[in-house]
Amino acid sequence: MSEARGLFADTMAALGAPRRLVPILLVCAPLVAAQHSFSRDALALPIGALMCLTFVLLAPYLWRRWRPLGAGSPSWSGLVGYGLAGCAVVGTLGLGVPWAFDVGTTFLTGQESLTVSLALFWVGGWGLGRDIDFERNLERERQRADSLAREAERAQLLALRSHLDPHFLFNTLNAIAEWCREDGEVAEAAILRLSTMLRTILAGAQLAQWPLRREIDLCRDVFELHRIRDPRRFVSRIEVDAAVEGMSLPPMLLLPAVENAIKHGPAAGHVGEVVLSVRGADNGCVISIRNPGRFAGRRPGGEGVSMIERRLALAYDGAASLRIEAEDDATVATIAVPTGVPVEVA
Repeated sequence: MSEARGLFADTMAALGAPRRLVPILLVCAPLVAAQHSFSRDALALPIGALMCLTFVLLAPYLWRRWRPLGAGSPSWSGLVGYGLAGCAVVGTLGLGVPWAFDVGTTFLTGQESLTVSLALFWVGGWGLGRDIDFERNLERERQRADSLAREAERAQLLALRSHLDPHFLFNTLNAIAEWCREDGEVAEAAILRLSTMLRTILAGAQLAQWPLRREIDLCRDVFELHRIRDPRRFVSRIEVDAAVEGMSLPPMLLLPAVENAIKHGPAAGHVGEVVLSVRGADNGCVISIRNPGRFAGRRPGGEGVSMIERRLALAYDGAASLRIEAEDDATVATIAVPTGVPVEVA
């Protein structure tokens, strides 16, 4: 019974949508008006309105009831049931009610009109019911597609290679091996920093969101590792507006942008400072990563920028943006995210 009530409520809600309600009114209003104009009995108008209202409310519901959502072609028993229900409704309203109240023949209750009314019940219920089912199936497929997209993003999040340059990791490990022979304190500091960063990444891979401060701490660990490897060339700075420190972000959203800034900035021989800046905005916050080396367009085969764009689209439903542009002899990547927590990724 609860399932039937749910289906009926869902059908009523769908019929109330303007794209269905307006055509229904455009069909029913002239029929009721004709019933009033071409019939002499005072009860003709209420009977006509009752017939139209009952047809609209029952016919699509009964079609959906005998043909459940997601089913293929309706069964013969379902078609027979639907057909008999139409005959019962039309017979009751077109013959039984007028007989009970001693109403003569009206425009909609004449012999020929009842045949047309029965056809309208069958065809109208079939058309409206199928349209509602198609809409519900489309909604279900959209939800499924959205779920698959989020699962793909989740799988991408779990792949550490998408968030940590393997060449950088291997080079760091090789450098640590050399420092173990030459400078034990530097090697120890590098191991601790790398261990902290990897632990943070592994923890973040299990989360849908985390505080902005944890994202900044991860970026700081990346900067410090590069500084240990090449302290003379690598200079970095982090500026965070205290007003936005309580915000949440998808984990490791900034890591590809930071890696790109290092890779195409100091690691490519450009002299200058890498600056990570987070400041508040009217509807959220703006994050910018600036590195030396003028931006010359996206490089073919690069995945970092595309991955950030996909994650922003999934997490914020189009409300966030990424822009990369050249400023003098530097490259600036700007990420704008809205206030509030991102959409949870299943």
